[in-house]
Amino acid sequence: MSVVSAIVLVVDELVERVDAQDSMLGVVSRGEAVRRGWLHRVAVVVCRDGQGRFLVHRRAQSLSRFPGHYELGVGGAAAVGESYAQAAARELREELGVPAPVRLRFTFLNRTGLSPHWLGVCDAVLSEIGVPDPDEVAWHGWLTESEVRRSLRQWTFTPDSREIFDRYLASRADTAPSQNEG
Repeated sequence: MSVVSAIVLVVDELVERVDAQDSMLGVVSRGEAVRRGWLHRVAVVVCRDGQGRFLVHRRAQSLSRFPGHYELGVGGAAAVGESYAQAAARELREELGVPAPVRLRFTFLNRTGLSPHWLGVCDAVLSEIGVPDPDEVAWHGWLTESEVRRSLRQWTFTPDSREIFDRYLASRADTAPSQNEG
């Protein structure tokens, strides 16, 4: 094994491989799950501010997955033993530097992107943004619903952003996000 492949093995995160019903089958590396097209769990947070605007960010150019693309959700793979909400809250702290309670809104089998995965969409209401990690976030801004709709047509977003937005809008009629829920 070369030094480079040993380093890749060390930094590749472990995830739970799951089935079509989102039940755990075992633990694998995320890289292997992506390469083999195995289902695993990913969590994102749709962030809103007190005025109801959506947080949109542009991914850093140095990222291996969708560099420079815009994104509606802040998130990443759920680690072994992490719930969708726990993973989403961790990613929010890591990427935006803000601790906040998140609430799982819904899950769906996402077949867009690099490989199929279960996507847990959470939401959070943020009063402020911390210091975004420049290795993850190149730009961020608050957009109204109509500005997000326009941006989805004009900017290059990650493959799942439109479906996340559409499903989120459909689900918010059920219950409105609250700062006090976690």
